Amino acid sequence: MSLCTVAELRSTLGVGTLYADATLQEVCDASDAVLLPMLWANTQYPVAHGNTGTVGTLYFDVPVNFYVGQSVVIANCGTKYNGTKTITAATDYSFSVTTTHTSDTVRHPITPYGIVTGESYIDWTADAAIQNAALMIAVEIWQARTATLGGANVADFQPSPWRMSANLLAKVRGLTAHALSPNSQVG
Repeated sequence: MSLCTVAELRSTLGVGTLYADATLQEVCDASDAVLLPMLWANTQYPVAHGNTGTVGTLYFDVPVNFYVGQSVVIANCGTKYNGTKTITAATDYSFSVTTTHTSDTVRHPITPYGIVTGESYIDWTADAAIQNAALMIAVEIWQARTATLGGANVADFQPSPWRMSANLLAKVRGLTAHALSPNSQVG
């Protein structure tokens, strides 16, 4: 479920039924794509994988907090790894799962990094500040798509290069401060 719903976006924009739900859903999805990676989540990023028979091992650059018996969702690690898997063995910097490989594969890098997500204990759709931040980002995306002159608000009517810049997240940082992941605050 999107952090910002089509109905909320439609109401905020005041567009009635002028635009199809699918068009507005694209904007809601884009808002999620901008905001969700910044929020705290039980997510780690494998940098390599290898296989011995049907046992696949994912390797990490940092210690991981997953445990044997835990179900995790693996993405962007190749079709034989992707999906919901149960961890069968774990160390500080790796864990193993059963895969559909039939041959051995040496450890090799995953580029770009994969994504492993464990069980989440928070529902961001229930956090009013996060929902409002998502709505604000969706409105900015919509305005950048549809406003004449790129949505410029300056007196000389020149297009603003700032609407979709890093300032997009800065506009909602106060709303999201309580939920930002330390991993997203580099720099």
